[in-house]
Amino acid sequence: MNLSRRGLLAATGAAGAVGAAGALGAAAPSAAAGHPGRPEHLRVRTGFDRLAADGYALLAGQKVGVVTNPTGITSDVRHIVDVMHADDRVNLTAVFGPEHGFRGTAQAGGSEGRYDDPATGLPVYDTYLKSGQPLADIFTASGVDTIVFDIQDVGARFYTYIWTLYDCMVAAVLAGKRFVVLDRPNPVTGRAALGPVLDKKFATFVGREPIAQAHGMTVCELARLFNGEFLARPVALETVRMTGWRRGDFFDSTGLPWVPPSPNMPTPDTALVYAGTCLFEGTNLSEGRGTTRPFELLGADGVDRRWAETANAAGLPGVHFREAYFAPTFSKFQGKTIGGVQLHVHDREAYDPVRTGIALLITAKKSWSGFAWRADNWIDKLTGNTRVRTMINAGAGTGEVVDAWRSDLAAFSSVRREYLLYR
Repeated sequence: MNLSRRGLLAATGAAGAVGAAGALGAAAPSAAAGHPGRPEHLRVRTGFDRLAADGYALLAGQKVGVVTNPTGITSDVRHIVDVMHADDRVNLTAVFGPEHGFRGTAQAGGSEGRYDDPATGLPVYDTYLKSGQPLADIFTASGVDTIVFDIQDVGARFYTYIWTLYDCMVAAVLAGKRFVVLDRPNPVTGRAALGPVLDKKFATFVGREPIAQAHGMTVCELARLFNGEFLARPVALETVRMTGWRRGDFFDSTGLPWVPPSPNMPTPDTALVYAGTCLFEGTNLSEGRGTTRPFELLGADGVDRRWAETANAAGLPGVHFREAYFAPTFSKFQGKTIGGVQLHVHDREAYDPVRTGIALLITAKKSWSGFAWRADNWIDKLTGNTRVRTMINAGAGTGEVVDAWRSDLAAFSSVRREYLLYR
């Protein structure tokens, strides 16, 4: 693992790196101590809520561009771009769209391209698969002074929005732009990091830097980590924290509306399993794309009841596996009825998504003779190393595979702790 300690000094010494000045950077109170008499469904205030409540003072005198997607909403489900565009207190001049696009019209691996937003007339620039100087050139051409990032993450290293954040921070340094991150909850809690840590030899857009597979951080915390540990030169970073969120909170306890961050992330239940079952993208089995339960349904042509039986016999905490049959409407096995399992998480406090994902790979290989890794070894990009694939091929059990990443995970967890903002 290549985490440096340079970042601790940078995170506290660089202008604005710890958090936004004044009230917006104040430590968030715990929900239990916070708002007596306040309705439970209003108890979490996002970074944008707090920015707007302060009259956008942090953006005063700046031409502002926003990196966002359909999840950038207020508590009454108005999009922040529409809200800011209508408010004379903020000079919003550009929007930057990630994978799936600003308005969310594109499927996985797609974007919306360059266009003018019909609702606001604002120019929308495409950031997908752009990084370094080409992305910096887009920021320069847009004419903005400050770039604001507000996208709902789901807590997994291979979910690409956090690397859009990273790439935009790097490009902002090159373009000489200020960078503001608005926080939203990690929907699967921020209690702990889980899973293997990326080996830099396997860096791609599903993992640029050595963080854990389930990082257990919010986007503001990740921005601080990126700035302190990985950027060659720190960006002029400001973070606007939430109030009312605690590290042990799942999304349904926040009272915030859920908008699918991508087409195959329909509910917070999807996010709960995604950090483990997304590993099936690296196999010849369906990960449930093209169904109403992506990443909760897994299967292939020829899989039968034996997989569910074998998976249940593994005694994994917090989850049961149901024999399931389904016909994906797109992606792998499109239009064909296939067999597999559906995950039913019955105790999310005990559930470990990464351990479960590993166990499901092992039991699928044991119970179905047709099991195969993708020919390009995409599993190595997802796990961030070759160990998971080679150990499973060699017959290792779930416990052995999990034990193989413990020292790397402990080292990452130690560094991660320095950048956390919430209790």
